[in-house]
Amino acid sequence: MLEPGDPAPQITLSDRRGETVAVDPAAARYTVVYFYPRADTPGCTAEACGFRDEWDAFEGADISVVGISDDPPEDLKSFAEKHDLPFTLLSDPDGEVASAYDSYGEKQMFGNTFDGVFRNTYVLDDEGTVVLAYEGVSPEDHAVEIVEDIAALEG
Repeated sequence: MLEPGDPAPQITLSDRRGETVAVDPAAARYTVVYFYPRADTPGCTAEACGFRDEWDAFEGADISVVGISDDPPEDLKSFAEKHDLPFTLLSDPDGEVASAYDSYGEKQMFGNTFDGVFRNTYVLDDEGTVVLAYEGVSPEDHAVEIVEDIAALEG
């Protein structure tokens, strides 16, 4: 798990339209990078809709939000459209970026072992340094937690 003070690995992935996007932390005061296992599943939908529901708070504080999973772009597109998600979703099919953020690896579900994305979140400052890190987050109220924690950072 990356820790506050660590430099954040660069992110260049395909978005829901299949276009290559390079995340630039300098484009906002803070950038939230959240990793989620699978688009349109209950927990991931709750987490994404939480960010959507708090979108005014994020925009008002100049905080960008980027969600990353190993879903293909077409799944991200339907997920974003179905739930009216206003932020960037990126496809990391091989888990390379998620691995660089210690958010990809061996998981177990229903007795099966497989590689997948861990539900972790990082907040980066405008210089690309990790300032907050959340491991194995609960999707409920996570967006509110981040808004409050960023406000607390600034005193």
